[in-house]
Amino acid sequence: MSNINWKTKAMILGTVAGALIGLGAATLFTRNAGKNGNTDAPEVSTAEALGLAISIIGIVRGIASLADGKSKKK
Repeated sequence: MSNINWKTKAMILGTVAGALIGLGAATLFTRNAGKNGNTDAPEVSTAEALGLAISIIGIVRGIASLADGKSKKK
């Protein structure tokens, strides 16, 4: 496996990490939705979904900016 370059390793690691984070978020969402005893799917407003999407975009931009080299110490 030493023939795999760093880009492929980063893509695999990012995929696995994203899947695990998504699974954890879905688990927390369903656990919290079931706390009130309601078996129906919770209603998520458009404003809540939009706010979450903007937050996720900000996190992804932050991760992408790690590679620009501006924060490297000399």
